[in-house]
Amino acid sequence: MRRVLVVAGVIERGDKVLVSLRRPKGERASLWEFPGGKVEPGEGERAALARELREELGVRAQVGEEYARVEHIYPDLQVELALYRCVLHAGEEPRPLACEQVKWVARRDLPGLPFCEADVPVLTRLAEEGPA
Repeated sequence: MRRVLVVAGVIERGDKVLVSLRRPKGERASLWEFPGGKVEPGEGERAALARELREELGVRAQVGEEYARVEHIYPDLQVELALYRCVLHAGEEPRPLACEQVKWVARRDLPGLPFCEADVPVLTRLAEEGPA
């Protein structure tokens, strides 16, 4: 089974968290996720996340502390997901460059959205705690 290391950002604005919707075709189509992507060989996790946020959302971000680490096995893939708190640079507005849609969601509403299974363990924690 293929194994991948994925990094994603927990990007907050007040009581809201940024999420992105996967495109309607491909693996885990039309599910919500925290923005990010795969770590390339020889690349550090924080550097990979900064690169993915530039490529997917057109934003520059400061990647901070690790928020959570989740292991999940899909039928076709084993994922290690590392989530990091991120802060967008001043004036940066995320755009859906490599996803269907991006939106800011109130923390309490996160568990009600159809998320990728690997993200699910983090949703309740985010919903229950206050902003960083």
